[in-house]
Parts: sequence; C-alpha cells; structure tokens
Amino acid sequence: MPSNQRTTISRRQQLRDQRARESAKETKRRRLFRIATGLLTTLIVALVGFGLWSARPVEGGPSGQAPAFTLPTTAGTTVSLADYRGQPVLLYFNEGAGCGSCTQQMALIEQEPGFAAAGITVLPIVMNTAAQIQPDLDRFGVTTPYLLDDGTVSKAYDTLDKGMHPGLPGHGFVLIDADGNKLWHGNYPSMWLDPAELLHEATSRL
Repeated sequence: MPSNQRTTISRRQQLRDQRARESAKETKRRRLFRIATGLLTTLIVALVGFGLWSARPVEGGPSGQAPAFTLPTTAGTTVSLADYRGQPVLLYFNEGAGCGSCTQQMALIEQEPGFAAAGITVLPIVMNTAAQIQPDLDRFGVTTPYLLDDGTVSKAYDTLDKGMHPGLPGHGFVLIDADGNKLWHGNYPSMWLDPAELLHEATSRL
C-alpha cells in the first residue's frame, strides 16, 4: 500500500478517534448535567417541603389556669390579666418592632367588629419599649395599646423561640376564658391568620 494512502487512512482513523473521544466527553457532560439537575430539583423540592412543613400552625386545647401578669403599655398605663376577669381575653404575642406583618395583623383585627360583638378583648404583647414599637403602630394605624413585656410573660406562656428570632415570641395567640382558664393557643409561623378565622377559632371555643 502506498505511503500516501496509509497516511490518509491514518488521518481518518485519528479523526474517528478524536470524534469518539469528543462524543464520549459530551455524553459524560450530559450525564453529569442530568445528575446535577436531578439533585438540584430534589433539593428544591425538599426545601419547599420543609418550608411548608415548618409554616404549619401549631395549636393546642385547654391547658389550665392562665399565668397572672401586670404589664405597662404604650399608652403609659398598666394592664393586668385580672382586670378582665369575667370576660374572655385573647393574648396576641408577636415579634413586635420591625415585623410589619405582625403589626398589620393587629390593624386588621381592630377592623373586625366580631371581636367586640363577642365581648373578646385582644391584648397584643411585645418585647419592646414604647419608643421601639410606637412607630410601627403609627405606620399601620393601630390604636390598641400594646403591652410591653421584658420576656417574663412571654416565657410564662411558652411563646419564646416560636418564630424566626431566638429569644422572641413568634406569631401566636392564647385564648383565656372569663374564669382565667387557657382554652386554646395557636402559633402561626406563616406570620398571618385571617382575623375572621381567628374570630372563629376563639368563638367556637367559648
């Protein structure tokens, strides 16, 4: 066989080998891409699932006598739980200053006439000073005085570490009947509960 023909055949073989190597590399890249995509999809699904699971409300039924307390308010007064003996009270523990959804929740509770009609007093409790929380109340037009807790009451009602910030309450409610008994509590990591639904939760247990 002439040398030029052998050279042509050799070059063709080299091209076939090169194409085979490139094809193998491309196949490997595609396989790795599919694996990476599959892992990413699995991770996203897991994160979404965890987010939905962690955002589920946690509720409980009757749990004995409500701890007594007396707290200062943003209005410069003091409020005691004993002041409301003989009527139902709904405590609203929340993250307070800087939590817009927390303050908006209270603003919309104020707009729900069903609480007053049912004789239910809603007492919002935060671990802030008046100077810290008042700008939020002004921003959302909240007129209900906020009770200012140093953490003692929030701890007594087991509301600490229930939200996004360690050492603070999350977004929870405690229903107390006219005799001072805890009838229901609900914690909402989603940072929201429709006031009409909240009213139903309360009235259905009184």
